Amino acid sequence: MKHVVDKMLDTHQSLVHSEGVKILSHTQREIEEWVQHTITIEGCDAPFKFKRTKKYRSLQGQKVNMTYYPETETVAGFDFEIMKVVRIKRY
Repeated sequence: MKHVVDKMLDTHQSLVHSEGVKILSHTQREIEEWVQHTITIEGCDAPFKFKRTKKYRSLQGQKVNMTYYPETETVAGFDFEIMKVVRIKRY
C-alpha cells in the first residue's frame, strides 16, 4: 500500500519530499484572510512558503517532513527562488 506522499510524488514530477529537516526560523504574517508562513531550513538558503487560515505555534527548532516544489517569485524586478510547501508535518 502506497503512502499519501508516494502517490503525490508519482502524480507530480516536480515535487520534492524531505524528511527530518530542522527549521531555523519561522515567521507568520496576516495577508487578508490568510496567514503567510515563511520558514528557512538548515542547509538551504531558499525560503519555504505556505498559507493557512490561522496561526500555528512556532516551528522554529523543530524537525519536520515537507513536500514542496521550486518556484520563482519576482520582487522589485528581481527573480528569487522560493519553495512552495504543499504538505508539512512534524517529524
